[in-house]
Amino acid sequence: MQTVSEGNVSMEVACGLAEEVVRTFGEVRLRVFGISMVPAILPGDVVSVRRASAEEVSVGEAVLYSRGGRLFVHRVVDRTNAATGDRSEEPRLITRGDRMRREDSPVAPSELLGRVVSVERDRRRVEFPVCESNTLVARALRSSERLTSLYLRFAQARLNFFPRRDKCRA
Repeated sequence: MQTVSEGNVSMEVACGLAEEVVRTFGEVRLRVFGISMVPAILPGDVVSVRRASAEEVSVGEAVLYSRGGRLFVHRVVDRTNAATGDRSEEPRLITRGDRMRREDSPVAPSELLGRVVSVERDRRRVEFPVCESNTLVARALRSSERLTSLYLRFAQARLNFFPRRDKCRA
């Protein structure tokens, strides 16, 4: 049985490993566990992330960034510049999970790992919209934890009732 501190250490190690892989090789695939990007990304989905700089990322795209030993996949909703110690300005991304009400603290270039290039659900690639996070469904889920829970149950039930059928190849 893991203690809370052991769980945090293993999570930090896993996040550090994912960060190292994307910085070294330029791409990583990760399974998503959170619900901040529902309905676009569901818990259990696998995201493919390709290394990108803040200048290469557009508003509407989802990005992976590391902060405080955790990884986040959130949508870029705006851009800003922040003054650094030597008076130069560096670009920062303003992000927010699709079902979150508030924006995250600006993402520094050192925290940014890359952009989400694809999403896989039940071993199938799903369409990942590059757009605003202000769709009708996202706004409804943002307003209610209960509605989000029902939406996730419905999505899982749909996968159970209509499982992916693999074709036999001869």
